[in-house]
Amino acid sequence: MKVLAFAASLLLTASAVHAAAPPLVTPAEQRAANAITPALLRAPIRFLASDLLEGRGPATRGDALAEAYIQSQMEAMGLQPGAPDGSWLQKFDIVGVTSHVPETATFTRGKDTLTLKRLDDFMAFSGVQTPQAKIDNAEVVFVGYGIVAPEYQWNDFKGMDLKGKVLLVMNNDPEDDPKLFAGKTRLYYGRWDYKYEEAARQGAAGVIIIHTDHSAAYKWQVVQTSWSGEGFSLPSEGEPQIQVQAWATEDASRHIAALGGFDLDTLRAAAEKRDFKPVPLGVTLSLRLDNDVRRQQTANVIGVLPGSDAALKKEGVFFTAHHDHLGIREGARPGEDAIYNGALDNASGVSAILAIARAVVALPKAPRRSLYFAAVAAEEQGLLGSAYLAAHPPIPAGRIAADLNIDGINIWGRTRDISMIGLGKSSLDAWAKKLAAMQGRTVTGDQFPDKGAYYRSDQFSFAHFGVPGAYFDAGTDVIGKPKGWGAMQHQRFEDEDYHQPSDELRDSWNFDGAVEDVRLMFWLGLKVADADALPAWTPGDEFEAIRKKAIADAKK
Repeated sequence: MKVLAFAASLLLTASAVHAAAPPLVTPAEQRAANAITPALLRAPIRFLASDLLEGRGPATRGDALAEAYIQSQMEAMGLQPGAPDGSWLQKFDIVGVTSHVPETATFTRGKDTLTLKRLDDFMAFSGVQTPQAKIDNAEVVFVGYGIVAPEYQWNDFKGMDLKGKVLLVMNNDPEDDPKLFAGKTRLYYGRWDYKYEEAARQGAAGVIIIHTDHSAAYKWQVVQTSWSGEGFSLPSEGEPQIQVQAWATEDASRHIAALGGFDLDTLRAAAEKRDFKPVPLGVTLSLRLDNDVRRQQTANVIGVLPGSDAALKKEGVFFTAHHDHLGIREGARPGEDAIYNGALDNASGVSAILAIARAVVALPKAPRRSLYFAAVAAEEQGLLGSAYLAAHPPIPAGRIAADLNIDGINIWGRTRDISMIGLGKSSLDAWAKKLAAMQGRTVTGDQFPDKGAYYRSDQFSFAHFGVPGAYFDAGTDVIGKPKGWGAMQHQRFEDEDYHQPSDELRDSWNFDGAVEDVRLMFWLGLKVADADALPAWTPGDEFEAIRKKAIADAKK
């Protein structure tokens, strides 16, 4: 009997402990999340992606309309102005450059020449904010991946003097060895912007990136649309620059190598090894771009819900989504759709953070830390708005708990999974997994790691300053659909609609999965905002040291 009584006592004790455990999501948090509905997500997309906004190109009328709309929505729901100066709009200058590129580019070796056609074979853009960008009889040098990575004992340049040269460079980073770099997961070293930045540090005059569908993770048409018309950048502050930034198709690059007497495949094979050395091709290029340069303004729209804890409200959790897109296509034929509406990319992300903000405001009590909602500008031009915000935040970087970024929502239906770009990089993982499990779902990492998505969206700007971040993407295990169907939808969008006028709101969009995803992000923001400790990078992560310094600086 004593044994039975003791066992019963244990059961009662365990039951009491279990009963005392706080719920993962409180009833109030559940009620607030229930307000996130398909209609709440669809309506802002319908306006932001309408033809009236003319593609929301930076510093255009459509851009200003988007900013005004987002501000009005934030103000109406009860947020406070969140920009550093106490306003809704964090205005900043951008420099617009329209490059007039010759219809052909001619490469020369002795008496032999190779002529490439703009659009069909190459795309070029100015790397300087001046009326002219020029390459004069510069030799082309194949530099492999164009990477300097001491932590991997990798240097593609081997000390060669490349001042004034044109570098022919491979996209991506080495992917065959999972122990070298990150295998098939693309790092920042594989990004096109890194290639241009490193070439500038080497003193090069120009760079030609070799495009392949595999290495870029998108087709040549994306290069054509993304690198046409006016391009924008933050005002130069004296950093190294190259004169000309260019892309060439794989076939065109093969012809450039052949003109110098080299086989492109042989060169690329050699570049997969650490002992690779740059190969001068004996081919020269002269190219002049006349530029129209203008300085304009755009703005990040920032709202804040102040925290309820007297001490912790000085810290904040950020939700970000970019409000811009590509504007209007130049040279469109009469009757042709020329507006890049950017419905999924990224009117949908803006809609999501507005929905989360409404849910937050509906809570009976604000979270302990402040919550910032930032619709950032000029992401498509190189993460410009988030870069400016991260460099000029309303609170010090060491007090920003995390950035939860949304760059497109799930439009294909409910899923058994949700993709967290950056899974494994920080302690945000644990909360995300718990919340997904509560929904009966799993968290997967980047399901398309070759695309390098972590380094392509706005949370990366915050990571530069040490702020942990997560970028959520739609899962691929779609309920009620056969295996592989979800991944096919992602790829179809990439192939047919990404950075194309066809990225429009459609009646066929299914918001049921988006609702679940956005609710999860809402809850994650609350958990981070109410936690005693700030999130941390995984020990050894590339941004860990920056984070520790930022936190130390914020305490001074």
